[in-house]
Amino acid sequence: MLERELQVSNKLGLHARAAAKLVQLLSGFQSQVTLLGRGREVNAKSIMGVLLLAAAPGATLVMRAEGADEAEALAAAAALFERGFDEDG
Repeated sequence: MLERELQVSNKLGLHARAAAKLVQLLSGFQSQVTLLGRGREVNAKSIMGVLLLAAAPGATLVMRAEGADEAEALAAAAALFERGFDEDG
């Protein structure tokens, strides 16, 4: 299992559109991926789970991945977070 801290860097936080992008990205990987934040652990491939975190701009989340492509899944998700979910601003 691999684990990585990620910071929500877009100005709207982990809202519906950003959460959908994350879920869509991770659905292409076989690994189990979870997100931890605000005392909760959720399935990062579930839109409802990701939205449940209500992660605001600047929030720090921990992502865990376990499986055959765990490193690739974490790297892809980290890149999406770093790009601000491809949103302007």
